[in-house]
Amino acid sequence: MTGTGYAAVVLLVLLLLGAGFLLGRRSARPVRTSDVGTPVEHATFETLHTASLAAPPLRAGLTEESARKSARGLRSLLGTDALCLTDRDRVLVWDGAGEHHGRHVMDQVRGLLASGRDTAFASDCDDLDCPLRWAVAVPLTVDHRVLGTLIAYAPRESAVLARAAGEVARWVCVQLELAELDRSRTQLIEAEIRALRAQISPHFIFNSLAAIASFVRTDPEQARELLLEFADFTRYSFRSHGDFTTLADELHSIDQYLALVRARFGERLAVTLQVAPEVLPVALPFLCLQPLVENAVKHGLEGAVTSSRITISALDAGSEAEVVIEDDGTGMDPERLRHILRGEGGKSTGIGLLNVDERLRQVYGDDYGLVIETGIGAGMKITVRLPKYRAGVHGS
Repeated sequence: MTGTGYAAVVLLVLLLLGAGFLLGRRSARPVRTSDVGTPVEHATFETLHTASLAAPPLRAGLTEESARKSARGLRSLLGTDALCLTDRDRVLVWDGAGEHHGRHVMDQVRGLLASGRDTAFASDCDDLDCPLRWAVAVPLTVDHRVLGTLIAYAPRESAVLARAAGEVARWVCVQLELAELDRSRTQLIEAEIRALRAQISPHFIFNSLAAIASFVRTDPEQARELLLEFADFTRYSFRSHGDFTTLADELHSIDQYLALVRARFGERLAVTLQVAPEVLPVALPFLCLQPLVENAVKHGLEGAVTSSRITISALDAGSEAEVVIEDDGTGMDPERLRHILRGEGGKSTGIGLLNVDERLRQVYGDDYGLVIETGIGAGMKITVRLPKYRAGVHGS
C-alpha cells in the first residue's frame, strides 16, 4: 500500500473511533431542534477538526515545540486522562493529569524503544488520589526507525484505548513521514542551488574584475559603479537564506550581471528589457532566471558571432506571470536539448537549464517546466510561467 493510501486508511479509522466516542458523549444529552446536522455529522466534523489542528505542528518533525502544540489535540482524539510524547531520550510533553508520572516514563518505555513493539503497563502510583492506574505506549516509527513514543493513560485497563492509541500513533507517524519528505525536499533544493552557485564561472568572475580594472585609469567613476554592481551581484547569488525570492529581486540581479557583461563586450551585446510593474512582487525559486540569462549570453556571443541581442520580458498573464528570455545566437539542436533536459548531457553541459526546469516542476508541478524553442542557427527562446499565488511560495 502506498503512503497516501495508508494515510487514508489511518484517517478513516481515526474518524470511526472519534465519531463513536463523540457520538456516545452527545447521545447522553438531548439534541436541540435548532442543531444543524445529525449527531454523527457533528462527531465526524469535531474529529476532523481536532485532527487538522494537531497535524501542522507535527509536520515540523518530533520536537519539543511540535509535541507541545499537538498534544492537546491528540489527547482529545483519544479522550484519555493524560497523554505523553517522548523522543528516544526524554519526555517532550505531558498533557493532562498526573504529571508526576513523567519522572519514570523513560524507564518504562526503554524496552519499547529497543523492540519497536507496543506495550501496556500499570502505572504503580503511590498517590491514592491520582486517577492514572494504567497506560499503553506505542512507538512512533519512520522508515523502520523508532523516533519516540506516544503514551496514553487511563484509570483502568482498556482494550479500546489500546487500539485507539495504536491508530492515533500511526496517524502521527504519517505526519512525521511527511516532515521527513519536506526535509528531504528542502535539502534537495539547497543542493541544487549550491550546484548553480558552483556553476558561476570563475572565468566570468575573472573577466568581470579584468573589465573593472580596465576602467580604473580611464574612467574611475565607471570602475566604481561596476565594482558596486559586482559586489551586489555576488552578494545576492551567494546569500544564505530563503528558497524563494521575488521577480523584482531576480531581475535586479540579472541587470547587474548584464552590466558586467556589457562592460566586457561593449556594443557587441544589446539588451532589451520589458517588465510589467504588477508582476514584480511575484515569488519564484531563488536563482531561477539568472542561469537562463547566462545561457542566452553564452549562446548569443559564442563562436564567431560578432554581436547579439537578448530580449527579456516579464508580463502579466492573468493568474500567472510570463517571463520570456530570447537571444538571436547560435541556437541548439532540439535533440541535444531533449538529452540535456533528461539529464543526459554530461556533468558540464546544460546544468543551469536542467536545474531550473527540475526546480520549477518540483515547486509548481509538471505543467510549469521550461518551454524552449530553438534550432541550429535560429537562436533560443525560453518561456517561464509563474503562478502569482501558490501556497508555501513566498519571496524573502
